[in-house]
Amino acid sequence: MSRFKRAGNVDSLAGFRTPKPEAAVPYGLLKAARKSGQLNLSGRGLTEVPQNVYRLNIDEPAEAQENVAFGGSDRWWEQTNLTKLLLSSNQLIHLSEDIKLLPALTILDLHDNQLSSLPSTLGELQELLQLRLSHNKLSSLPTEVCSLNNLRSLTLQQNLLETVPEKIGELGNLTELDLSNNLLKHLPSSVGRLSALQKVSLCHNKLSSLPDSLGQLANVKLLDCSHNELTDVPVSLAGMLALEQLYLRHNKLRQLPQLPAPSLREVFAGNNRLELLEAEQLSCLSAVTLLELRDNKIRNLPEEIALLLTLTRLDLTNNDISTLPASLSLLPNLKVLLLEGNPLRGIRRELLAKGTGDLLKYLRGRIKEEAEGTAEPTAMTLPSEGLVNTHNIKTLKMLEYGNKQAASVPDEVFDAAVHQAVTSVNFSRNQLTVFPPRLLELRSSLSDINLGFNRLSCCSDICSLQQLTHIDLRFSSFPEALYQIVTLETVMLGNNQVGGVDPSRLMQLLSLSTLDLSNNDLLSVPPELGLCTSLRCLSLEGNPFRTPRAAIVAKGTDAVLEYLRSRIPT
Repeated sequence: MSRFKRAGNVDSLAGFRTPKPEAAVPYGLLKAARKSGQLNLSGRGLTEVPQNVYRLNIDEPAEAQENVAFGGSDRWWEQTNLTKLLLSSNQLIHLSEDIKLLPALTILDLHDNQLSSLPSTLGELQELLQLRLSHNKLSSLPTEVCSLNNLRSLTLQQNLLETVPEKIGELGNLTELDLSNNLLKHLPSSVGRLSALQKVSLCHNKLSSLPDSLGQLANVKLLDCSHNELTDVPVSLAGMLALEQLYLRHNKLRQLPQLPAPSLREVFAGNNRLELLEAEQLSCLSAVTLLELRDNKIRNLPEEIALLLTLTRLDLTNNDISTLPASLSLLPNLKVLLLEGNPLRGIRRELLAKGTGDLLKYLRGRIKEEAEGTAEPTAMTLPSEGLVNTHNIKTLKMLEYGNKQAASVPDEVFDAAVHQAVTSVNFSRNQLTVFPPRLLELRSSLSDINLGFNRLSCCSDICSLQQLTHIDLRFSSFPEALYQIVTLETVMLGNNQVGGVDPSRLMQLLSLSTLDLSNNDLLSVPPELGLCTSLRCLSLEGNPFRTPRAAIVAKGTDAVLEYLRSRIPT
């Protein structure tokens, strides 16, 4: 009887049937995902998501049908809900409404696919924290996405979006919003209700104006509006009190915005139509360390430029400046002054070629010449001449002992900073061979440190300064300790002998936006550096590498990163 039944079950056409294609997702992966709660299907050439992925936590696994004893590691009934699903770099053209069958998802990565639309059921994934949709073909966003109350990060760059839903303002927990490289002509005023936002990227769109409500985003640290069609910036942006980095490159601005943001450290306003710099605009930039105004039509610099006491880098390349105010030399922290492409009078080209140090020395000489014969020649005393500038410590929270050629920093300098909550330290241009150990006394407040032009061979102690966001050093190799300071936003390593960097470790510095490696000994640039997508300003000029070519480097950071990504082996 049993032999008959077995014979009756034989498929007589088995040899003529087309074999079923092998499952796109190996069963072993699904089995592991039930245990870990994570499934990575990136780069598998998928044109659709297999149904068994959507039903991963619904259907019984094959093990449940088998009459075997289960060991401790094979307890299918103890499966974990899927919380992380990575589907990037496939060929997906459609996402099924069955995505709702994975309600425990906290991370859904769909970037680098061919999606032109999204299912409304995305709105049912109420546990979602990160939704990555960049590099697709989306022309709109379903309003249901705006009901994801727990969403922290929404990345939509490199799509075809022309509008953003008005309801986007309901994403009250969102901290990162990337809408760059789309076709947006305006933003809904409701973005002003995204009170938790810290990072906003709107670059490479067609925006001619920004909503006034943007000024309500009091927690935003980075705002990138580069490559748009902005003619002005609303005065309401003065309400962005936490703003540290502002990118306005490649717009149609005719004047620098007057933004009294107390934390603003970096302003990039190159490639606009600026003609005048006014004292009121400069007086607002009391904490700025980097000011980029290249490729504009600026004709003169006001004397009030000397008020920018924290300024370390000033880029005025390719403007219409004919004279420089001598007060420029009074800036105590200025280390890089770029003036190429200006019709300067009275300053020889050879002097400009010598660099910032010699130019500032020349300007100081002009001040001394003008001061000769006055009743009080000490009236022009430079801010750095005293042992300790107590005024700067108390009012600017800045501790200075630079340009002394000293082998160590006297205890009196640190004693003056006790209980002053110092945020910025400048010990540059000395003969320091070791990291000053008393700097660790400032660890609770110190965010900006300049140890450039010393003789330091290592700086392992610096990784104890976990509040650091900006650092300027001089080394023969990329300091190992810097890879460990995850809060870093700015690293200035120009004019060193750095021969290489580790892009995989740089990628872990998620806040790093400015990396200056100019004038070093880089014989090659690793293509993986292009994956450091947080970078907004990458300086590589003046290195001996052959690729990328100088023409690509001259196009700026975006072009360099795109080129490097194209060179990553597939």
